[in-house]
Amino acid sequence: MKPMPQSPISVLVTGATGYVGGRLVGRLQTRGYRVRCMARDPKRLERRVAANVEIVRGDVSQPETLDAALAGIHTAFYLVHALASDSDFETAEIEGARNFATAAKNAGVRRIIYLGGLGDTRHVESAHMRSRHAAGDALRASGIAVIEFRASIIIGPGSLSFELIRSLVRRLPVMIVPRWVRVKAQPIAIDDVLDYLVHAIEIDVAQSKVYEIGGQEQLSYLDLMKCYGEIVGLRRLYINVPFLTPWLSSLWLNLVTPIFAKVGRKLIDSIRVASVVRDPSALQDFTVRPVDVREAIRRALDEEDALFRETHWSDALSSSTDKPTYGGQRFGSRIVDSRAIEVDALPERVFECIERIGGPNGWYYGDWLWQIRGFLDRMVGGVGMQRGRRDPNTLRVGDIVDCWRVEAIERPSKLLLRAEMKVFGRAWLQFEVDRRDDRTEIRQTAVYDPRGALGNFYWYALYALHELVFRGMLRGIARRASDADSRDNRHRAVRVGPNHQSLPPFE
Repeated sequence: MKPMPQSPISVLVTGATGYVGGRLVGRLQTRGYRVRCMARDPKRLERRVAANVEIVRGDVSQPETLDAALAGIHTAFYLVHALASDSDFETAEIEGARNFATAAKNAGVRRIIYLGGLGDTRHVESAHMRSRHAAGDALRASGIAVIEFRASIIIGPGSLSFELIRSLVRRLPVMIVPRWVRVKAQPIAIDDVLDYLVHAIEIDVAQSKVYEIGGQEQLSYLDLMKCYGEIVGLRRLYINVPFLTPWLSSLWLNLVTPIFAKVGRKLIDSIRVASVVRDPSALQDFTVRPVDVREAIRRALDEEDALFRETHWSDALSSSTDKPTYGGQRFGSRIVDSRAIEVDALPERVFECIERIGGPNGWYYGDWLWQIRGFLDRMVGGVGMQRGRRDPNTLRVGDIVDCWRVEAIERPSKLLLRAEMKVFGRAWLQFEVDRRDDRTEIRQTAVYDPRGALGNFYWYALYALHELVFRGMLRGIARRASDADSRDNRHRAVRVGPNHQSLPPFE
């Protein structure tokens, strides 16, 4: 890499609402580039990017919207994908790339960086692969220098292929495995893909070039499912069948993993084509050294956990397009059940009530139900509800609260508890406190990461009871906070002694 220039390069990112583009924006900012994002609906980006990132409206299917988006841009990232389109996605991808390339040429853009799909161009069975390669050809036809990366399966939390693998392994203890699942691929970690993309801005090439990028190993989807299962501790039975066609496979896929309903057939068509690196030029021209598959999966799981700990569900849920269903909403492998209530009390007073939860103070609702749950947990070797808490009034990270442990605390806005009872997976309970106008919102969010089919059964079978307890607990916290705030206001009006001190806020 060359050193960063004194005047930052202006970079346009298309597809910033997507999986790769959304992560790329932060990387570019860290490197000091001046970033502009183009989106069909700019409002979808406002809560996702930093305040100094410029957001413009643009749609590659509407050429008249592209001139302003590309004005003054040095390098443009083309990360648009029409796989989920209801129309003819092949035609849409080629036309979109052609429109973008023409506008980029007119705007004087110096370089286009494009992320396409890895696969042998001699195979024409996959319309998805054909369209990916044809889009690259359309970009190069403009005469602008195009750096095209062709990647196989991308491993990272939220990537289409990774979520498909995860969903199948977690939901199905027995899987029917058709022949196409054994076709070889060369998976690559999302971090390595991002490194390639960022390095491509200043790589010293004068003309267009195609780079094939992949991880250290050539594996099939079946190998990946087995590898993921080993890492998360799920043993699965795989039954080989020779007769499951891609069409039948897509119907089966849509049945067990509905999130892939729109892209199931197109995705399976692309999986049937081997996607392995045959040209090692990327390793020669770049300093990026991709990790192996196991490390990529571990990084994905670690990143997901780290992002989860930082998540404020009030923001995540408001930006989600999914509607709540029985049991909550899906975010990756996690099921999220969230509810909120407003209270006429200061955030500090509300958080004091939340921080006193558990132990001798109780759980604000259904303490006898909590005790029954703790008894059942102890019957199967769990910790139960007998451990109490270190201090009745304050908490710190690592503290025990009955059958929970404090994982994060940000006074007076957030408390995150991790369950240590036996729950056939992992579970958290998060409280958020936010001042809204003259009232305070309390958001309570239960998050469950089920372990296999038994974990899913456990959650949905007990969801009605969980909803009763959690809803009652939230209302109990709101009542206690309102009462405490009222007492505090009354006590402030009482003068005690020469120093005019108020009475203690809690009696």
